[in-house]
Formats: sequence, structure tokens, C-alpha cells
Amino acid sequence: MLHIILYAIVPIVVVMLAGYISGKKGIFNGADAKKFNKVVLDYALPAALFVSIVQASREDLAKDLRLTLVSLVGIMGCFMIVYFVFRYCFKKNTGADAAVSALISGSPTIGFLGFAVLEPIFGTKPSVALVVAIVGIVVNAVGIPVGLSLMNASLAQQNPQAKKQSAWKPVLHALAQPVAWAPILAVVLVLCGLRWPAWASPSFDLIAKANASMAVFSAGITLSAIKFTFNSQVVVGSIMKMVLMPLVVLVLGMLWGMDPFNLKMLVVAAALPPAFSGIIIADENDTYVATGTSSLTLSVILFVGFCPLWIWLTDLALKMF
Repeated sequence: MLHIILYAIVPIVVVMLAGYISGKKGIFNGADAKKFNKVVLDYALPAALFVSIVQASREDLAKDLRLTLVSLVGIMGCFMIVYFVFRYCFKKNTGADAAVSALISGSPTIGFLGFAVLEPIFGTKPSVALVVAIVGIVVNAVGIPVGLSLMNASLAQQNPQAKKQSAWKPVLHALAQPVAWAPILAVVLVLCGLRWPAWASPSFDLIAKANASMAVFSAGITLSAIKFTFNSQVVVGSIMKMVLMPLVVLVLGMLWGMDPFNLKMLVVAAALPPAFSGIIIADENDTYVATGTSSLTLSVILFVGFCPLWIWLTDLALKMF
């Protein structure tokens, strides 16, 4: 546990704090953070996912079928629970508010913190990249399109004269992003039995190594621009993200007999703070910005304690059952 704190949690806090301080001092601003995020999502993360997955075997992918099912059912199940809770338990919220809540508190920030957290704890193995890739595909290719569809439907009801968008447009847009198609391409190559030459990996590794550090630093800049507010919705959103999602994933993984090592990684991935993409969508549509960003801030703080706690609880559950 001390190793996890010193090698996984403390480095994230230090780098994120550096980004936060530089944001507060005006060295970088929100516009810079968006540019850093684009480098991460369009170049560094796809490269890291591709070069890691393509070195796996067919047997590894077959073993991870349950991982895919638990990720899809667990994360999207929690996504919809968050939506319905914020839609019907908080009367002032619109459907668009609830959709943004689901995009934030119902989605882990796997793209920004996945490798930064999982690799120091579990090592640089293809299975780590597969967890990041699978959860990333669920969040980006399933969660975001569903959330956008729910939000657009609510906004259309509020403004009937607005032009209606195709329900498939968010799906196609998500799949067109490198962070979605790069791991899918790597999986196809592995299934086809094509061997990846070792001499080709360094060309991807150089940009891939920038993924974790740049993502965490950018997250600190983003948090520096957030005005924190504390209310019941912020607390509920943070609890659902930090407690509900990893708990659901742990229970499902044990019921479906997941590989223990993969299950531990998936629980930690589910306990990651909310996805920053939800904040970006909220800001672009001027919907639920203050509460959503405050929930993100609180969840980041809570993650420092919940990450080692969920690892301990997962180990305890695996020993008992």
C-alpha cells in the first residue's frame, strides 16, 4: 500500500499541483490546457494504446472478453443510474443537466489518468493497455454518444425551433477519434495474427511517454480555472463516482469470474475521477458547468484516499470469496 501511495498517488498529486500553480500564476490558462488535451487525446494516448495492445496475443484478448462485458455493463449501468438520479431526485435539473452529470460522475477519466495510475501499480504490461483501451472505448464510443443524445433531446424540448441532430452523429464522431479507432485497429491486427515488428515500437513510444505527464499537468491547469461550489449535488455526484461505480464493477467482476488481476485493474479504473470530456461538453453547451466542475474537483481530492482503499477492498473480497 505504501508503494501504491508513493509511486502512483504522490506523483499524480505533485504533477497536478504543478499544473494548478502554473494556472493560478497565469503561466498557462484554459486555452493552453485544451491544446495539451488535444495532444494527449489525438497523439500520445492513441500511440500508447496502439503499441501496447498490438504486442498482445489472441489468447490475451480471449481472456479479456469478460473484462469487456463487465466494463460495458458496469460503467454504462452506473452512467444511466447517475442520469436518472440527477434527473428525478433533483427537481430543478433539466434532462440536459442530468446528461452532463452522467458524462461527468458516470464516466472515469481513463484517457487522462489511466496509464498514469495503472502502470505504477500494475506494471507496463499489455493487459494494462487493454484495460485502458476497453474502458476508454466504452467511455468515448458508448458513453459520450449516449450522453450527447440525451442532452440534445432535452435541449430540443426546451427550444423546439432548434435544428435536430442525427442520433448517429455523436457515435460516428466518437469512433472517428484516434483514441477510439487506434486501439480497435490494434485489436484487429492481433486477431489477424499479424506480428508487430519490435523496431517499430520506439517510434510510437516517444510520443506515448508524454501521455501520462502531460495529461495530469493539463488536469491541474483545468482545475485552476474552476470556481468551486459546495452543495448536495456535488457531494452525491462525487460519492456515486468514487463509491458506486467501483463497487458495481467489483461485484459484477466477481459474479462473472473475471481474472483477479484484470478485476483489480478495472476496479481502480472505475474509481478514477470523472472524465474531463464531460466538463468540456458542459462548457461548450453552457449547461451544468459550476456544479459539474465542482464535483470533478472534489472527486480528484477524494481519489487520493479511495484509490488505495479500493485496491485493499478488492484484495480482501478476492480472498474471502
